[in-house]
Amino acid sequence: MERRKFIKSCCTAGIGIPFMGTMLLSCESLYYAKVSVQTNKILVSKSEFVKIKDGKTVPRKFVLIKTEKLNFPICVYRIEENKYVSSLLMCTHQKCELNVAAGQYSCPCHGSEFSINGKVLEGPAENNLVTYKTTIENEQIIVHIP
Repeated sequence: MERRKFIKSCCTAGIGIPFMGTMLLSCESLYYAKVSVQTNKILVSKSEFVKIKDGKTVPRKFVLIKTEKLNFPICVYRIEENKYVSSLLMCTHQKCELNVAAGQYSCPCHGSEFSINGKVLEGPAENNLVTYKTTIENEQIIVHIP
């Protein structure tokens, strides 16, 4: 193999492999939950955070919610057993829809990054994400929306 082809192949693999891993991880885990929408509440069953894979029960870290009331999805992220955080997946920089991967939100438009709690990790965004009060009643997760 020529030196130039070898270097080009190594560079392509060095960039492509981590990128593909992130893409596969994020695509594999996207799931839109079935919800019940009330006046100022979205109800999500805790069972939406469980999937069956190869005959085994596997917990989901997050689910996405899409409603007619909001132009962007909401991500409900499970932090621990009975603790959830809900954020609108709209970048506060220029209102692009955020991606969910590797325990954070990222903006495909300009590269802003946010924690699962909605805090800015990396700009150009300066403001935190819109987050909603999230409570639990019995087996329901309740996202309180304005």
